[in-house]
Amino acid sequence: MGKIASAMLLLLAFFSLAVAQDPLTAALAQYQHETDPVRKARELAKFGGDQVELAKKQLKSGDDVGSLHTLEQYRDEVRETVAALKAAGIDAEKRPAGFKELQISLRETVRRLDDLIFTLPVDKRPFFREVRTDLVTAQNDLIDALFPREPGQKSKKPNS
Repeated sequence: MGKIASAMLLLLAFFSLAVAQDPLTAALAQYQHETDPVRKARELAKFGGDQVELAKKQLKSGDDVGSLHTLEQYRDEVRETVAALKAAGIDAEKRPAGFKELQISLRETVRRLDDLIFTLPVDKRPFFREVRTDLVTAQNDLIDALFPREPGQKSKKPNS
């Protein structure tokens, strides 16, 4: 019994060390296990920049396909999360948690992605621009949810 407990502690220590070495992997795991759309959006907001940095590293090492795949994976996570936020039926204007954090993170991530795209050869830019366009669309969807009314218009929903 003591050997099993020792082995479990050793395994736990190894796992903890592996997680400490790669915070992006840990953040992705946390994001994927989250079920609440607001908490999921908050988790995703934390590591958008990290995924762009990983894509930059992959580009520097000559892995163009891997870099694009990393960004496409992030884009898919953003799409999934924005859809989950919308499906939750939350009034983002009154309860902006999750919506706001993800929108701000997307704005910063798109800026970083712009910097990355400018370093690419011209023939590879269109593939990366497609991902950028999708991220901007998601960001705009979040802005529309956060600010659904035009200035000066009355709320569409009656106050209760």
